[in-house]
Amino acid sequence: MSEDKKYKRIILKLSGEAMAGEKGFGIDPTVVYSLAKQIKEVVEHGIEVAVVNGGGNIWRGLSGYNKGMDRATADYMGMLATVINSLALQDALENLEVPTRVQSAIEMRQIAEPYIRRRAIRHMEKERVVIFAAGTGNPYFSTDTTAALRAAEIEADAILMAKKGVDGVYDSDPAKNPDAKKFDTLDYIDVIQRHLNVMDSTANSLCMDNSIPIVVFNIDEPGNILRAAMGEEIGTLVGGKK
Repeated sequence: MSEDKKYKRIILKLSGEAMAGEKGFGIDPTVVYSLAKQIKEVVEHGIEVAVVNGGGNIWRGLSGYNKGMDRATADYMGMLATVINSLALQDALENLEVPTRVQSAIEMRQIAEPYIRRRAIRHMEKERVVIFAAGTGNPYFSTDTTAALRAAEIEADAILMAKKGVDGVYDSDPAKNPDAKKFDTLDYIDVIQRHLNVMDSTANSLCMDNSIPIVVFNIDEPGNILRAAMGEEIGTLVGGKK
């Protein structure tokens, strides 16, 4: 099966909520361990893996801003939340004997390496999982944009967007509209023009400019990370051909 893999190097984008489980907030160690096992499967198939975590299970910068906080301060707090999630995932992976490195865009030498592009690529070539923490290190940018930027920098073959509770991209909210239509494939420009819930416009434009395919799939079904990494027809493919 490993000879048939579609992607050599991928970025897995996990939302903070994916690490919270049914509670919707905080970190559920059982859920994180399950995610780590799925990531291990991908590594065992010879695919190089980098991960970008959200932080919404702990703190959302935009939410703080909407309640009167300084936007930059609220966003920096969100970046620190992604570091907490990254350390939790690193611990779970290393308990499964998967060598893992956390690289932070905000320097914190006691717990993470600084983000260095060439070092990140070298880690992946040595079959280590690299977790990119603290977003881009700048306020006003989402972790979606982090995933797109890092994917371009490390020349990833695709971004795997793990979504909770939805198996792809729809023309409307399937939870509210039973007649919502699921897309198998989409162009980047369609995502922007239709205001579809894939990535924010900055991240989507970065992927479009650098021709990085985005695979949107359901994280709730075990084994889906490997299926997406192997190029199986799963979820919705943005900007590529199945």
